[in-house]
Amino acid sequence: MAEALARHLWGEVLVAASAGISPLGRVPRETLQVLAEIGVSTQGLHSKGLEEIDFKECRLLVNLTEYSLTALVPEAHWAKLLDRPLPDPYGGGLDLYRETREAVRRLLVEELGGMLGIQGYHTR
Repeated sequence: MAEALARHLWGEVLVAASAGISPLGRVPRETLQVLAEIGVSTQGLHSKGLEEIDFKECRLLVNLTEYSLTALVPEAHWAKLLDRPLPDPYGGGLDLYRETREAVRRLLVEELGGMLGIQGYHTR
């Protein structure tokens, strides 16, 4: 969800990627539905694990879980790691998916955009 929203907002100025600690192996239909509701493309979105991320290419690593990632992220990249836990909607209803979508959108627009120097850019 975070990857699709970041691409929607800032796809012309950055490359967004997301990965899970324990990837599901598929994108839940509820995620696809709540993103489609607001016109966010899910093309190319797929479930992936941390091993698929090239940490050297990342300007910022945002941990949306309540778990520490320091054991999973190489120590050289800890300074780029920002913890912002959000509720995981998996297994919940569409309302929880919508709440999580809006929490991710707020985080992107209100905090991370400024940190990355792209505040106000395509905040549709």
